[in-house]
Amino acid sequence: MQSNKHFLLFLFILFIGSTAIFAQEDRVKTITFPVVRDTATAPQAPMPVLRDTTANDSIATDSLNQKQGTLLDKIRYKAKDSIRLSQRQQKIFLYNEAEIYYQDTELKAGIIIMDYVKNEVYAGRVKDSLGNYTQLPFFKQGTQEVRPDSIRFNFDTQKALIWNSRTEQQAGLGQLGSDAMKVYAEITKKENDSVYFLSEGKLTTSTDTVNPDYYIRVRKAKFVPKKKVIAGYSNLYIADVPTPIALPFAYFPLTVGRTAGLMMPTIGNDPNRGYFLQGGGYYIPFSDYADITLTGDFYTNGSYGFRTQSVYSKRYKYRGNVNFNYQNLVTSQKGFSDYSRNTLYNIQISHSQDPKTSPNSRFSASVNLGSSTYFQNSLLQRDLPLTQNNNQSSSISYSKTFPNYPAVNMSLTATHSSNTRQAITAAENNATVDNIQMTLPTLQASVERIFPFAKRDGIKKGAIQNINFQYDVNARNSLTTNDEDFFTAAMFDNAQVGARHRIPISTNFKIAKFFSVSMGGSYEDVWTLETYRRDFVPGEGNEKGTVAIDTVQGFDRFNKYNLSTSIGTTVYGTFNFGEDKKLQAIRHVMRPSLSYGYTPSFEQFFDEYLDENSGEVVQYTRFQGTLNGAPSLGKSNSLSFSLANTLEAKVRDKDSTATEAKKIPLLSNFNISTGYNFEADSLKLRPLTLNGGTTILDNKMSINFGAGLNPYAIDNNGRAIDKWNIDNGGSLFRLTRANVNVSYSISNETFGRKEDDGEEEEERDPYDYGAASGGRDDDLFGRSEGYNDYQNNQRDDERESDDIENPLYATKIPWDFRLAYSATYSNPARQNEFSSHSLMFSGNVQLSPRWKVGVSSGYDFKNQGFTLTQFRFERDLKSFNLKFDWTPFGQFQRWYFFIGIKSSVLKDLKWENRSQPFRQ
Repeated sequence: MQSNKHFLLFLFILFIGSTAIFAQEDRVKTITFPVVRDTATAPQAPMPVLRDTTANDSIATDSLNQKQGTLLDKIRYKAKDSIRLSQRQQKIFLYNEAEIYYQDTELKAGIIIMDYVKNEVYAGRVKDSLGNYTQLPFFKQGTQEVRPDSIRFNFDTQKALIWNSRTEQQAGLGQLGSDAMKVYAEITKKENDSVYFLSEGKLTTSTDTVNPDYYIRVRKAKFVPKKKVIAGYSNLYIADVPTPIALPFAYFPLTVGRTAGLMMPTIGNDPNRGYFLQGGGYYIPFSDYADITLTGDFYTNGSYGFRTQSVYSKRYKYRGNVNFNYQNLVTSQKGFSDYSRNTLYNIQISHSQDPKTSPNSRFSASVNLGSSTYFQNSLLQRDLPLTQNNNQSSSISYSKTFPNYPAVNMSLTATHSSNTRQAITAAENNATVDNIQMTLPTLQASVERIFPFAKRDGIKKGAIQNINFQYDVNARNSLTTNDEDFFTAAMFDNAQVGARHRIPISTNFKIAKFFSVSMGGSYEDVWTLETYRRDFVPGEGNEKGTVAIDTVQGFDRFNKYNLSTSIGTTVYGTFNFGEDKKLQAIRHVMRPSLSYGYTPSFEQFFDEYLDENSGEVVQYTRFQGTLNGAPSLGKSNSLSFSLANTLEAKVRDKDSTATEAKKIPLLSNFNISTGYNFEADSLKLRPLTLNGGTTILDNKMSINFGAGLNPYAIDNNGRAIDKWNIDNGGSLFRLTRANVNVSYSISNETFGRKEDDGEEEEERDPYDYGAASGGRDDDLFGRSEGYNDYQNNQRDDERESDDIENPLYATKIPWDFRLAYSATYSNPARQNEFSSHSLMFSGNVQLSPRWKVGVSSGYDFKNQGFTLTQFRFERDLKSFNLKFDWTPFGQFQRWYFFIGIKSSVLKDLKWENRSQPFRQ
């Protein structure tokens, strides 16, 4: 009986142990339990190969398996706490930091259950001791990554069922790269490697993945990674609040890089032109190196406009862009007295070539031409600062160098220059003015300097060995026209063609070691294809006769030459005050130069006619009015003097660790020049010319000035007479002109800690719209931005770093300030007036990491009024950007409001409103 008791006790313990084992296996089915180390030992697999964490799949050797497995590779798995195999359930359980690898598939989670019969895995989270979910699954197949709450995946079919998935897609192409599109879904069904079906999904570009400030809710959608999302009914949520912005179906491209697509227009209302669609169009990328953007505007009163912008770039080769703007503006309606129609256009071309592409040839272009009133009448907000431009200029050039000795440089250039202010003034007076000058083209060629009496690689000494000569030719086709005749055959009616050949010969040597002497001469041969003959035509009756000018077509030429010599030296003067003083020394450098020039008279090229009105014989040259000028009548025998000065001070450095004194420029340059013509019959002394410049305040303020002083007096008609001004009751010199320009720029960094002086300045954007259109590259005239394609200049991650460096309530407030003062005084005939006198300023203050305000304005002292004034307000709303620009008064009075998503993928989600330009 005693032995039976022991036997019964043994059976009872065995029964309790078996029950506990089976109960433990049942508990493994749940995927949420506390993170404690499992002390139970997993049962051994029937085949030894399963003990290796890098093993062939065991399904093929499982006696319970009834079908042939289709796995094509090894399954590698591991876990931190336990790996347990259940033959009864035909599953493998991995717990705590579990990982499975199969071909290009990677799965990590807190717990993974693998069914080796169905070839499926289940992965989920686990709870820690505090009840928080940790170790969320991470699923990666190829380059696709998903972070769900739980996932079920089949190795054979490659299908998956995912709960609360989160994935990130790089899409679009912003100014600084692609944007990240976050895709969330409550339930996701993976159909294959490239197709997912979403239920209750969210799309956003917000960096906050927990509580995005905005998202687009989609009920059902088809998701193709790196390509697109096609959704059914979708609407925009802001701060989890639904908005009325909704679509019955939607398409979201997720391709990285440039892809063709529509550009959504801005809808608005113009009181003068009706409702409008502005900025709509299409974007076409031709290749990786070029693209084109086509946009247009349409107004219900018949006004319209279109723009094309093409950008091309090839690394180490070239880069450039081509812009064309056209506007057909209609005011009022036909039949009304105030009806008018105005056609405007503007062309911009920029091209630059990498010097390494072809060292001996180069092509470049910088074109800005069009209607003189384009920017003044344009309806685009970005053209507002460009209304202050008075000139448009263009240049297209090709140059070629032949390096063999003697080297030859050749260039072919076409130029254009237009004074828009003259055209606007003439239009206001119903007149026409020839304000456009062009050269089509200019040929320039030159041969390098040749030393005939010296060895090519030797040192040249003395006057003989330094004798050298060159040859250059300049041929031009020049024309002057106006806006009406521009781009028509009439623009060539007054074209002039000419060429000038020049051979300068010179030598240089020193006298007494300190004086540098140069001597030389120049020979010119001038060609022209037309000349002008003058004849006196007697008047009829009591009318006075006139001089008739006839154009003579055909080749003609003249030549001229001159001789010159100069002597100069450099004088240094230092005034020492002592090394113990704050101002230790002042250094003055003077470079005086005395030049003499002689030009003979060329009477052989002059003709004469009798002026019967005055009875005098008038001499003239048929070359007067030609492209390259005319020969001189009467010889020139003149002496010129110039004095160049620089002045700098040596002061003790504030940095006590500095070993040398600091040099400060007092006058960067100060030049004085005048001359005396011995052959002139009167007014032999030339006016004294002064000009100079300097920088002060640690090179933050630049000052440039100039003046003209005339020693001769003037008569009552304002003409100079051969009498000294001091003998006429005046001063020694009469101030005839003066000008001064001051520019000043500071920022908060000016008063901060000095950084490394070797740090390079930020490179300016060569494709800046304002600079490409001939405007300023700063904001003294306001900002020039295209809001229809506005992109934020900083990525979100950069913004976040800014927040760390400059928190919301930091003491560091970034700011900048620019000041420009310009005055021109004119007094050649005692008019005593300022032809221009203005003060301009601009500044920006970043009140917080996401708030920035700015202002640009100025005052015109001559016209007694404010210049173009613009107030700017910017708010970075993380995923959104808000801007408000206001021009409160003046000819271009207006305001503009914009709010939109910064991401290039969803940039069409925007709202903007504006007032219309106020015309006085």
